[in-house]
Amino acid sequence: MASSDQASKKYFELKPDVASFQDLIHYLFSGDIESKRFIESLRAKETSLKRRGFIFLSVLVQRALQTVAIPLSTIGSVFEFWLNLLDCNGNFFLFLLNIVRDVGKVKMPAKESTKYLSYLGHLDLRFELDKGIKPGDKRYFAGLSVMASKLAYENNAFCKAVVEDQWKMEFLGTYDFWNEYQERNSTQGLIFHDKSANPDMVIVAFRGTELFNSDDWCTDFDLSWTKFKTMGYVHSGFMKALGLQKDQSWPENVDEKHQLNLAYYSIREKLRKIFQQNSQTRFILTGHSLGGALAVLFPAILALHDETSILERLEAIYTFGQPRVGDEIFGNFVNAQLKQYGVKYYRFVYNYDIVCRLPYDSTTLMFKHFGTCIYYNSLYQGKIVPREPHKNYFSFRAIITRTADCLWEFLRGFLLPRLYGPEYREGLLLLGLRLIGVLLMPGLPAHSIHEYINAIRLGTADLFC
Repeated sequence: MASSDQASKKYFELKPDVASFQDLIHYLFSGDIESKRFIESLRAKETSLKRRGFIFLSVLVQRALQTVAIPLSTIGSVFEFWLNLLDCNGNFFLFLLNIVRDVGKVKMPAKESTKYLSYLGHLDLRFELDKGIKPGDKRYFAGLSVMASKLAYENNAFCKAVVEDQWKMEFLGTYDFWNEYQERNSTQGLIFHDKSANPDMVIVAFRGTELFNSDDWCTDFDLSWTKFKTMGYVHSGFMKALGLQKDQSWPENVDEKHQLNLAYYSIREKLRKIFQQNSQTRFILTGHSLGGALAVLFPAILALHDETSILERLEAIYTFGQPRVGDEIFGNFVNAQLKQYGVKYYRFVYNYDIVCRLPYDSTTLMFKHFGTCIYYNSLYQGKIVPREPHKNYFSFRAIITRTADCLWEFLRGFLLPRLYGPEYREGLLLLGLRLIGVLLMPGLPAHSIHEYINAIRLGTADLFC
């Protein structure tokens, strides 16, 4: 494609860190964007009051998240360490017993060890693959993808141990990528090689939204966008996480130093080397939450750069709890590319998952979902639908039903192990999250990857081809 297609034609970027409440109020009623410190734009105009209302709420939520970023991260780190501390010592009572008998007997967890789990790992301790889903089964790659998406939240040592010792596959590494906008490592990926499949398959899994990471949640709630001639309007936050340059462009190549730090360029180079070694190997892209957005955006940038040799090897994309990535033009662009190369794209949505319904979809905003949507209700009954029910989470019509569903999911946690075995037992941590959902936000526990694992394993197999 022409190089002009790789640079933005128009963009609209929100900067909540410099927005005051007075700025927001003035913008809401004036509609003037040129003098606003918290808005950077190129040939973008905001006129509709309703649209300004969405921008107002987006910046307000992000500002609140940024305000609690440090305490939220600290709470998350302490809580995660505490969970691993109890794990190392057996349980809470054994931990107290060790303190009473001899403080020196207390075992301390090592953060980069094969036993150190993230908060999400403790939420659902399953890391083994479903023994009832073998290579060749219609659900095999979906089942492998959802477990890879879960594993992507963990540290390198833990991932290596699971891939090699439990799954008996080739571990190709985990990667932390630099986000130039946030000036920190903010994008993680996991790559491994499944040689038991036919053809053998490389899995690229992107890490998703972390519960105690306010930057991740800000990205999900952000309404910033960048417009490209070929791709249409695309969510800026997701592109930044993948490697969008500060001049709002996607050059075909960057210097070697940047290539190692930016997710898109580094993974692209890794895939090139793998395919040079094996002409039959194919690959799958997957991710949960924000990771799902990156998984579907990655082939769009490959197409923008005419990376035919890589796109020809792409087998499928499986995303779980994925937010919206771009507008209708972007969806049509990606669908056309996937159809051209015979790539299957499955977008899994569980019940009232809040992240699937972000950013807001209305006639005022441009964000739209696309691809094959596989929707599961709270009974894990799945079906292919044109779009998920209640496309926007903040719907008054759904308040009663989603709260009732959340209460049912709490009770269901006591029934599943009796019906399907001990692997479906839910611990106190997950049950506590479900109670929080009943009281505050039902869409939060529904976003847990735990639900997507259950949906793949207990749902209908006929949905896959």
